This record gives sequence, C-alpha cells and structure tokens, in this order.
Amino acid sequence: MSNSSAQMRQIPLEDFFRNDEKNMFQISPDGTKVAFTAAYQNRMNIYVQQLDGNSSAELLTRETDRSIAGYAWKNDNCIIYIKDSKGNENFHLYSIDLTTKAVLELTPFENTVAYILDRLPDSETDILMTMNQRDPQFFDVYRLNVFTGNMTMIAQNPGGISSWHTDHEGKVRLATMSDGVNTTLLYRTNEQDEFHPILQTSFREALSPLFFTFDNKKIYAASNLQRDKTAIVIFDPETATETEVIYSHDEVDVDDLIFSRKRKVITAAHYTTWKDFVYFFDTQAEQTYSAAQKHLSDDMEMYFVSKNKAEDKILVRTISDRSKGTYYLYDVEKDTMTFLANVAPWLKANELAQMKPIQYTSRDGLTIHGYLTLPNGVEAKNLPVVVNPHGGPWFRDQWMFNPEVQFLANRGYAVLQINFRGSTGYGRQFWEDSFKQWGLNMQNDITDGVQWLIEQGIANPKRIAIYGASYGGYATLAGVTFTPDLYACAIDYVGVSNLFTFMNTIPPYWKPYLEMMYEMVGHPEKDAELLRATSPVFHVDKIKAPLFVVQGRHDPRVNIDESDQIVAALQARGVDVQYMVKDDEGHGFMNQENKFELYKAIEAFFATHL
Repeated sequence: MSNSSAQMRQIPLEDFFRNDEKNMFQISPDGTKVAFTAAYQNRMNIYVQQLDGNSSAELLTRETDRSIAGYAWKNDNCIIYIKDSKGNENFHLYSIDLTTKAVLELTPFENTVAYILDRLPDSETDILMTMNQRDPQFFDVYRLNVFTGNMTMIAQNPGGISSWHTDHEGKVRLATMSDGVNTTLLYRTNEQDEFHPILQTSFREALSPLFFTFDNKKIYAASNLQRDKTAIVIFDPETATETEVIYSHDEVDVDDLIFSRKRKVITAAHYTTWKDFVYFFDTQAEQTYSAAQKHLSDDMEMYFVSKNKAEDKILVRTISDRSKGTYYLYDVEKDTMTFLANVAPWLKANELAQMKPIQYTSRDGLTIHGYLTLPNGVEAKNLPVVVNPHGGPWFRDQWMFNPEVQFLANRGYAVLQINFRGSTGYGRQFWEDSFKQWGLNMQNDITDGVQWLIEQGIANPKRIAIYGASYGGYATLAGVTFTPDLYACAIDYVGVSNLFTFMNTIPPYWKPYLEMMYEMVGHPEKDAELLRATSPVFHVDKIKAPLFVVQGRHDPRVNIDESDQIVAALQARGVDVQYMVKDDEGHGFMNQENKFELYKAIEAFFATHL
C-alpha cells in the first residue's frame, strides 16, 4: 500500500477524464517533425511540429463531431487518418497533404468500414487498405492513391477471409479464412498465383501470422498448435510446418514480435505477466533500449512508439500505474533524450494510488490473477470496494494507468480488477475454461475474488459495488442477478442483458464468427436453456441492488436494445432504474462533455449507495 501519510486530496473529476494535453506522437519518416493529437474544440485533432526546437505546432485537422481514432505518416508530407461517426465504428479513411493543407475523404461510402493494411513505405503515393463496400460482411483489398483518391481492387474476398497479410514488398500473399469454427491459412508465392489452403485449425488453436521473414519466404507467427501457451515460431508455408520456436514463456502467451525495418532483423518479443516485459534477440536493439532507459526513472515503463526511417531518432513513451506518462525524443547517435510533452501534466503521480498484482484460488482450483488498487492515506481494512470486471471477455486487465480506477480510488474506494477465466494471455486451457460459462464459472471467479477480499479484511461486506463495461456490463448484471446479496449497488455500461438478442444484433462483418460464438457462449436453439438461465433480463425479479445503466445509441457491438430491455423489465416491476443514453456515442463514451456527465453521475450514484 502507498504511503499513508500522503493524505488524499480530492482531485477534480475533470482531471481524470478530460482530453489529453498531447498524445499519439509519431515521427515523420525523415525524422524532421512529429505529429500528435491534441484538443481542438474538445475533439482530438492532428497537429504537426518541426523538431528544430523553435517552431510552434500547427493544427492540421478540424474535426468537431468526433475525435480522430488513429493516424499514420504516409510520407514526409502526407498523413492518413481514420474517424467514425457518433461511435458507429464505420471508420472512414482521410488524407492530409501537409503542403496544401487539403483534407481528402478517401472512402466516402455509407455503412462502410475501411482499415489500413499496409502503408507501403517505399511508395510515395499509395497504400493498401481493406474495405467492406462491396459486401458488408467481407473486406476486399484495394490499392489507394492518398492524394487523388483513385483506388483499384487488388484482392477480392471470395467470402470468409477475415484477414489479409502482405510481405515486405507490399504483396498480398497470405490470408486467413474462417467458417466460424475452423480457420484456414491461405498462401501464394506471388500475386499472379491463386491462393491455396496450407493449414486448417479449429478456432481453439491458432497460428497467427505476424510478418514474413526478411527473404519473404517464411513467416514469423504466434502459435499455440500442440501447446498451451502461445509461442513465437517460424512457419514454412511451402511445407506447412513450424520449423523453429523463436521464443516462448512458461507462464503466459507470447504473441508480439518487433523488428528493424532498416536492418532487417527481429529485435524483441513482448510478453505480459503482471506487467510488460521485453526479451531481446538483438544486441544492438538491447543496447539502444538500455541507453535510452538510463535517462528515465525506474518506476516508469518505457516504450519505443515510433522511429524515423534511418532508425536513429526514436519517440519514447513512458507510462505507469500512476501516470499517463511522457513523450521524449531519443537521439541514438548523440545519446540525448529531449522532452516533448506530458500527456496529462495536471495529474501528479504521488497523489494517485498504486495498482498491485494479486492472485487467489477459485472454488474449483484455478489460479486467478488480478489487481487491487487501494486508496491513499487509509488503512486497508473494511473499505468500500468497486469490483470492476473487464470487457471482452477475451481480453485482460494489465498494470497500467486507468483513469476510472484512479478516480474511484481517489474518492476512497478500493478497486478490484480480476482476470477471470477466459481472460487472454494465460494460455489456451484457461481461455477454453470460459466456454459456455457466461454467468457461471466466469462469474464465480469474480464472486470468489470478492469473497477473498472480504476474508482478507480489506472489503466491508456491506459496501461492495460492481461496475463494468461491455462484457463487464454483463458481469455486473449477472452479479446483481445471480448473487443479489453480494452487491450494494451496480453500474452497467454498454452491457449485454439478453444472450439471445445479443447474438442477433452483431455487425455484419462479425457474421463469419457466429458459429464460433455459439461454441464459446452458447447456441440460441441447442443451448436455449443455458442462455435463458444466464441472461439477466429473464431474472430481474432477483435484483435488489440499485442499478444505473449507461448506453451509447449507435453502439454496433452491444445494441441499445440490450440496455432498453433490462431497464424496461425492471421498470415493469416498479423498480426505479437510472438510465443514461447518449445519441452521439457508441460502445463507450469518447466525447469529453459526455464523459464528464457520466462520471459525475457515477460519483453521485456511488456516494448515495456505497
């Protein structure tokens, strides 16, 4: 626990949830300038700044309805970015010419999603993108000129292809196809050939291509074939076999590999136990990393987020559980570290709470990992607690800065985050243990974590809340439905309430995965009894705890119908439910004014009921 002498100052709510001062820094290919996002009229827009030390930043975009979701340098004078509308996740692609300042919408099509596949760093004008304009279920590959908007389809999806992969020359040579249960890896030796299947796996196993070897003949991949924990392997597409295991870890999956484009070598693998760790393959990369780290304090995690083409200028980001972090420019040759920006300078690390790893044993003997954040300046005894299950559910909580967790801890609540079974990173068996266990063993893991916290004497058993988003919203509703005496109150944020209707309202481009969802969650007909038993909307008569429901009207993942149903069912029983809907949001609130309103309501709700 952190120093109890650091008495809690109540930090203004807005400081946790306001737009970052500056974020998402990326360096230009020639290393002379950086782009970053910062607020313009309360929306995050793109700015660019020369790295000559005396130029001021220039605003490039003026998006006022929605913050920019992501961007990349195309070349030294052009930036491409994506943005959706009102949270509908129909991302459109735009380009900005830095010379003329002209913004061009590259994919101005209704109900269409576009993603960047390959920035083609050796082409001055073109990128590869995937888009589902021809058929909403399937993404085709297009070559696109970012200055003119001219596009040519270069690979048509025959149906079922869920991802495309290019080699180091930008040629589309790999694809993965899913029928919803089995995944087939397709390969071709060049773009003139037809794709042919080389490997089929059930969705329970995976060989996920990362990138080609530098001779473009073999593939670096993340694989759990014949093993529990995912490892980094070399896979030969000609023989369809793994030829070498590059790196694996006994406790957790390893699925992230980094390489040097300039030197054509793999440099490092990332893996996460209780926090992120790096394993180096390459002495030069390790020396650069160590040299950079010497400039920074030990209590911060350091990441290389962007490099110029020459790889002698590196953008460094630091972050910790108590800091949104800082950006620096590291000059490899000069061994100098130059401060660029503090992401949230108004937050002071010593006023925030430490996020500590915890573990306990579930009722059926599994080791469950998680995190406990205790408020500063109070004894860890008999505290009010907010249990905060993550979304996904095939996702995991990590040691990092979490504004919600810090806000709640600052208001005096202990926050418990649990990587219940099904959370990713802990191997295949742990993931499979979650199949058809929504509301059952997955929920028991959360309940067992709460009981563990009570047994430790940390939690006041009468003052425990549950609050989560997406699957965490489902776990919230399941918590107050199936363990009604455990929680004093609950907040469901874009959560699933009815497993039947949830399956029917997923976006069209998720349809290929429907059979897989039936195996993982349950089939609406074959498992009708299971789904009825575990859908909170059918058991609202058990709910005793005050409930607050939050929803974005344009959510494509958890349709607003999910929230409407649970609210209507409770109101029909005469139960008062607080309900907040935002017409300009989707799966979670992005717009600053909506976040402020939401967290003010959350603060008041917990103050009243906890």
